[in-house]
Amino acid sequence: MQSLLQKLKDSNIGIVKENEPLANHTTMKIGGPADIFIEPSTIEGLQTAMEMIVEHKVKWTAIGRGSNLLVSDDGIEGVVIKLGKGVNDIDMDGGNLRVGGGYPLVALATQISRKGYSGLEFASGIPGSVGGAVYMNAGAHGSDISNILTAAHILFPNGQMEWLTNDEMAFSYRTSVLQKKRPGIVIEAVFSLIAGDKDKISAEMQKNKDYRKNTQPYNDPCAGSIFRNPLPKYAGQLIESAGLKGHSLGGAQISEMHGNFIVNKGNATAADVLALIQHAKDTVFDKFDVKLETEVEIIGRK
Repeated sequence: MQSLLQKLKDSNIGIVKENEPLANHTTMKIGGPADIFIEPSTIEGLQTAMEMIVEHKVKWTAIGRGSNLLVSDDGIEGVVIKLGKGVNDIDMDGGNLRVGGGYPLVALATQISRKGYSGLEFASGIPGSVGGAVYMNAGAHGSDISNILTAAHILFPNGQMEWLTNDEMAFSYRTSVLQKKRPGIVIEAVFSLIAGDKDKISAEMQKNKDYRKNTQPYNDPCAGSIFRNPLPKYAGQLIESAGLKGHSLGGAQISEMHGNFIVNKGNATAADVLALIQHAKDTVFDKFDVKLETEVEIIGRK
């Protein structure tokens, strides 16, 4: 591991740190250290880093802005790759938008709406990166990434890069082929958008922002929705109907604003959150015979 660490530092690929606390890189402000943490300054740097990681046969994990993520208190083994400012180029030709995986989704939705293009209004309150959104087929307000994505540029663990079409991404509810069958990093995405009325697009964006502001606890450290909705039912409604709204374990609390959010009240550990997730699962199953499945990605040492 030390040999890899030194090679990464010597390669000038970007930021390279040892034992970096991942609580500094997640929206929930929870997570132990990464053995090695890198934030490449370019796509070429990312590819170079991956070649070194593969050569040393070291495990790796990719993160974006750290939303929809719960990192173990014991941290993550191997290398954590953060897609940030070095992987956030943007190019737009009419309704064809090509954007780097590290670009913030909310900022992208806002920027595109001001240009008078429609398709990203649903993303106006999703606090993740483009890469993370494609990876999990993020969505809200009746739409999701699968409705607008044309292709995704993926970096695979062997260091090879490949463009996958929308069909090849095998999207379904909050999932894609990248989560299980073909693990990889979304380094770029191409979206197909439609020219529309700026005022109407802006109004829809503001409506979505206001809805999230008024119903979801984004002022508190959280990871977004904890559970997938067991459609046609909704996880938040089931949890609230089970009397769990505001219920706490350690420093973690089921939000008083929305039952499908767990917030960090200041000193929560991943263990607190996991215990609260299990308690919610057990209670909802006992009361309603419904099995809740987590939407938040739980990673790290067990």
